[in-house]
Amino acid sequence: MLEVHPTAMISSLADIEPSSRGSLISIGEDSVVDSFVKFKPAGGLGAVRIGSRCVINSGCVIYTGNGISIGDDVAIAANCTLAPVNHAFEDADELIRKQGFLPSRGGIRIGNDVWIGANCVLLDGAVLEDGVVVAAGSVVRSRLHAYGVYAGTPLRLIRQRVPRSRSTDGPAAGPQQPRL
Repeated sequence: MLEVHPTAMISSLADIEPSSRGSLISIGEDSVVDSFVKFKPAGGLGAVRIGSRCVINSGCVIYTGNGISIGDDVAIAANCTLAPVNHAFEDADELIRKQGFLPSRGGIRIGNDVWIGANCVLLDGAVLEDGVVVAAGSVVRSRLHAYGVYAGTPLRLIRQRVPRSRSTDGPAAGPQQPRL
C-alpha cells in the first residue's frame, strides 16, 4: 500500500513495486523521490515511512524487508541501497536463495537532519541518530550516535558536528567542512 502526502513529489521515473504482503510505503510532506529510485518488497512485512522534507536522490534502491523509518529533513544522495533484510546462507547443501531470511535485527532507523552520501549501503540493524552525516561509499550496519560524521569501510567516527555557537573557532569561523 502506498500513502503519499499531497505536497510530496515522486518522479514519474521512480519505480514503486506493489507488495503482495501488504507492506506500507508512506512518503511525508514536501518530500521528494527522484528519478530511478526503486522501492522493492523483499524478505519481510516491514513498512517504509519517510518523514517530511526528505530527498531521496536518483538511483537509490529501498527494500521494505524488516522496515525502514526515516525522520524529517533527511537527504539521501544518489545510488544508495537500504536493505533491512539478510539472507540465510549456513547450509552449504542448499541454494542460498532457498534458505529464506535471517531474523530481523530491527530494520533501519534514520533520525532527523541526517545526510547520507552517495553510494552508501545501510543494512538491517542500522540506526542513524539525529544529525548524523555518512560519507559517500560507506557501509552502515549498527548504531551511529547523534551528530557524528562517519566514513569508510569499515565505518568509523571521524568527527562530531557542533553548533556554531559552541565551536572553538568562534562564530566568525562559519560552518565546518567535514574532512572526508
